[in-house]
Amino acid sequence: MYCPYCRNPDSRVVDSRLADDGSAIRRRRQCPQCARRFTTVETTSLSVVKRSGAGEPFSRGKIINGVRKACQGRPVTEDDLALLAQEVEETVRASGVAEIDAHEVGLAILGPLRKLDQIAYLRFASVYQGFESLEDFDEAISLLRHQSEESQRVPTGAQRPLTAR
Repeated sequence: MYCPYCRNPDSRVVDSRLADDGSAIRRRRQCPQCARRFTTVETTSLSVVKRSGAGEPFSRGKIINGVRKACQGRPVTEDDLALLAQEVEETVRASGVAEIDAHEVGLAILGPLRKLDQIAYLRFASVYQGFESLEDFDEAISLLRHQSEESQRVPTGAQRPLTAR
């Protein structure tokens, strides 16, 4: 790390702190030659590989913009979209790879979007998964219904016995 003041190629770390919700580290450094201090920010890089083979940095903003279109006219707030984008980024980063396929990012969006708004989920899935017929929509709706029924069922061991009063 070159000192921005005297261009000395050495520096000493004086302080380190987490920044940006733990996704970056802010370091205060001091130059041993001129004794001036400066700040650096370290982040991990995550690249998304598109269908064309080109790579670009992961962007929460692109996630939000893509999902915002599917949520148009739905009761979804900007905070909801920001939380969804954060969840997607955490899922993608948890995979532990520095480059991830754009298709995998799309798959990571589907789960949180299904929990957020089922109509927006169907809109996004219809474009992302390339629905071509009514049967594709029917199959997706049936799957949503089945998952909704499964989540509403009470496990048999969790039922309370009825007692007479």
